[in-house]
Amino acid sequence: MKLAFILDPLEHLKAWKDSSVAMLRAAQARGHEVHAIMRPALVWRDGAVRAQAERLVVRDEHRDWFEAGASEERPLAAFDAVLMRQDPPFDFEYLAATWLLERAAAGGARVFNDPRAVRDHSEKLSILEFPQFIPETAVAREPEALQAFIDEMGKDGGDAILKPLDGMGGSQVFRVRRDDPNRNVIVETLTCHGARSIIAQRFIPEIARGDKRILLIGGAVVPHALARIPKPGETRGNLAAGGSGVVQPLTLRDREIAETLAPLLHARGILLAGIDVIGDCLTEINVTSPTCFVEIAQQSGFDVAGLFVDALERACGA
Repeated sequence: MKLAFILDPLEHLKAWKDSSVAMLRAAQARGHEVHAIMRPALVWRDGAVRAQAERLVVRDEHRDWFEAGASEERPLAAFDAVLMRQDPPFDFEYLAATWLLERAAAGGARVFNDPRAVRDHSEKLSILEFPQFIPETAVAREPEALQAFIDEMGKDGGDAILKPLDGMGGSQVFRVRRDDPNRNVIVETLTCHGARSIIAQRFIPEIARGDKRILLIGGAVVPHALARIPKPGETRGNLAAGGSGVVQPLTLRDREIAETLAPLLHARGILLAGIDVIGDCLTEINVTSPTCFVEIAQQSGFDVAGLFVDALERACGA
């Protein structure tokens, strides 16, 4: 198959741990051609979505991990599959990319994840579809509503976590106590004085044992999670925020959550999702560019990238 990966600039990818690079290597090992497209190269012209695509040869090196070959502008429908692997933030340019990719799909391209499904599944708000799995949660822009939530969480000695709806990597995530002297300014800053909606959740003490990333691939559940454990003095487990990753088998509750979501998301066109679970609670559903392939494979021996290529081949009828 000829596969096109829409990526961030190749020289910026950390090949020793990047999940997209793991996908490229696994696909090439199966004999598939792999090509790289930069998101700004997407254009609609003459009735089709096209892009400049660069043929790659990938190697098992950390630094010089790829060799770029011929570059050619092609319609996306000329590829057997197009994989959107640009990292968030899910800003207007990302949104515009989903519109273009939806037009490409209408013209015959196979696009994963389905661009409409990506738009429909906010990584912070999709959890609201599954209230049986989530912690106490509020979504609001009015400071009074958020202040009331913080007070409610504080009645039993608990705290609240506040975060923007478009953040990633632990950016702008605040743990707020009922008696926090900075609570007003935190709420004002995150909501832009009531102009922007944010999400608030009950603080889950089990974060000390890790924010678990569980991968759902082609409707199946990877049997190992990467528990991202906060560094001392930190609330956030995100690797980008200095957390450390420890692979562990799924608990019964992890499986209950993952096995409920996996077939539903797959049926909606989401070939790959990464759900986040803290303690027994679902906190996020990541569909833009889920990661942690390499860490799980290295510590468990489970071939995550191979499972992904299996699912991709099935989806394309290969």
